[in-house]
Amino acid sequence: MIKKILVSQPRPTSDKSPYYSIAEDFGVELVFRPFIKVEGLSSKEFRQQKISITSFTAVVFTSRHAIDNFFKIAQEMRFEIPDTMKYFCVTETISLYIQKYVQYRKRKVFFGSTGKIDDLVPLMMKHKQEKYLVPLSDVHDNSVKKLLDTKGLQHTECVMYRTVCNDLTEEEVKNFDYDMCVFFSPSGVAAYKKAFPDGCGAVPMKAATFGPATAKAAHDAGLDVQVEAPSEKYPSMTSALRRFLIDQED
Repeated sequence: MIKKILVSQPRPTSDKSPYYSIAEDFGVELVFRPFIKVEGLSSKEFRQQKISITSFTAVVFTSRHAIDNFFKIAQEMRFEIPDTMKYFCVTETISLYIQKYVQYRKRKVFFGSTGKIDDLVPLMMKHKQEKYLVPLSDVHDNSVKKLLDTKGLQHTECVMYRTVCNDLTEEEVKNFDYDMCVFFSPSGVAAYKKAFPDGCGAVPMKAATFGPATAKAAHDAGLDVQVEAPSEKYPSMTSALRRFLIDQED
């Protein structure tokens, strides 16, 4: 029986998070503890990519980390973002985060609805004359580049931040008593394996994973993967986790 779950993400800021309703409905204890953290590149490291921000007229943002580090590097390099710069974001939530740095104007901020860049491409195609900069993590594949290439868009991908392990402390390892861990990236699985190279206990740790790459990493690490999201029926981790806990009670 699952009674205590470690979710390898920061604690939700909203009291209405689905995680809290899961905890209440099923009587499980949820502990939020990120296994990874994001570090921005320095302006010196960014310059090594030989990319000039001044050459671009639009930026594609896939996460808040991308926004934070784009504006941080621009400031460090003393590049003043022109008012004509356009921003294309994979969700409305991410687009609204831009207000932290610039005045939000609908005429220059565009967003998709699914969180996938595929959904954003039709909007980008309407602005085919733009030169797009796509800030990414150091851990990424060429899928974005290939997609934008097929559409004939002018674009350049660059690394602006990196994902590193947020190591468990000795005390955390000693008192690790969870029935299940929820992972959102292969890096999170790697952080777990670093803390427990020989496994945690006599049986493999039960795991819930988000994304195919995370699921593969968990299987390869010998974890007992009980939940895999997203799926057509359960698009979010919370919906998949809720279904799993319902089945567990039956």
